[in-house]
Amino acid sequence: MDKILVCGKKPLYGTINVSGMKNAALPILFATVLVGGRFSIGNLPNVSDINETLSILKQLGATVIGEPGNKDNITVIDTTRLKDDLTLSPQRSEKMRASYYLIGAALGRCGKASVGVPGGCDFGYRPIDQHLKCFSALGATVKQENGMILAEAPEGLKGTRVYFDVVSVGATVNAILAATRAEGFTILENVAKEPHIVNLTEFLNFCGAHISGAGTDTIKIRGEQHLHGCDYDIIPDMIEAGTYMIAAAITGGDVLVDNVIPKHLESVNAKLMEMGVDVTVNDESVRIRRDPDKALQNTKVTAMPYPGFPTDMQPQMCALMCTCQGTGYITEAVWNSRFGYVNGLARLGAQIVVNGKMAVIEGGHPLSGTTVTAVDLRGGAALILAGLAAQGVTVIDKIHLIERGYDDIVGKLERLGADIKRVSFPG
Repeated sequence: MDKILVCGKKPLYGTINVSGMKNAALPILFATVLVGGRFSIGNLPNVSDINETLSILKQLGATVIGEPGNKDNITVIDTTRLKDDLTLSPQRSEKMRASYYLIGAALGRCGKASVGVPGGCDFGYRPIDQHLKCFSALGATVKQENGMILAEAPEGLKGTRVYFDVVSVGATVNAILAATRAEGFTILENVAKEPHIVNLTEFLNFCGAHISGAGTDTIKIRGEQHLHGCDYDIIPDMIEAGTYMIAAAITGGDVLVDNVIPKHLESVNAKLMEMGVDVTVNDESVRIRRDPDKALQNTKVTAMPYPGFPTDMQPQMCALMCTCQGTGYITEAVWNSRFGYVNGLARLGAQIVVNGKMAVIEGGHPLSGTTVTAVDLRGGAALILAGLAAQGVTVIDKIHLIERGYDDIVGKLERLGADIKRVSFPG
């Protein structure tokens, strides 16, 4: 029964180093299955989703040397010889959403895949129809039965043209994985543009693939059977960076967030400056300063696909808006149900009304520490941020959800001066 305890009202000062991006690392780790070879992967974050994926690779027959967070910051993976049966049970698949990337990887490598229906944070119904549409278009036979997704292409995958009905990061990743070794030419239209899509295609091109257009609406892939391992570093995590930027703002501190790609943070920077936060952008860092005696002004935020404001940052922004003057508005344009964390903020004293995909925040009401429960990864981070701003002690339950995506969040905040600790209670 591990919990996080936060004693608020302490401004944060200093420098914080951002870890590698979980959402970029996960597709690349599954891509090692597709490629087959020896890989030296740098900057893997030490979070539970990454460790679970490495465990899956070992189960499939891969050799893994060097845990994330080791002193060299390098993990060596060899997927040259895997088991013939690349099956992933529902019990393993349900631990995280990214498990479905094994479908595209296994289809591309050996023409068949058997993977349990994926899990992950609960944002309401999240269909995988766009993934299955792409697999079928590439020539696979796909069906779901007994909690498993079964895909098979005994004659191999064939290049084609696929137009996605909705922009989906997951479906874009799976389509890239499946099409990279398909015969012929594939054109993917209305694809996701997120930095981790670009990161994945760059990695695959380093392995000998022929992919262009990542970061635009259309990705073109010329299938290539002869791929090889490579050395590659994971890009910095823009969501982790944004979370610590808000931590500095919500406490009235002065923090240099280091090891970032500033372009990835432009939408977050713009909103913080609009609210009255002093943001200085450097080549590989962002400095966040706020006078604790100066009230911030509320704003309007719409969470949408990149390069818009990230949906994975809207819970953290909501926590900050609870402390600002005036009325703030958040519209969620990606997921149908991503305001489950609001009940926790309300227990701390926040005044928030949710109507469908919009939350209305009446800012300026004092927050007071109490016991709250994380309901998902980013919502749990929002509770930590609110706890930093609250009077008294905030106790956060179900912190394993937070640790799915934040590398040493307690230690990093503690080194900035936060009164925060991870505590084990008898179960």
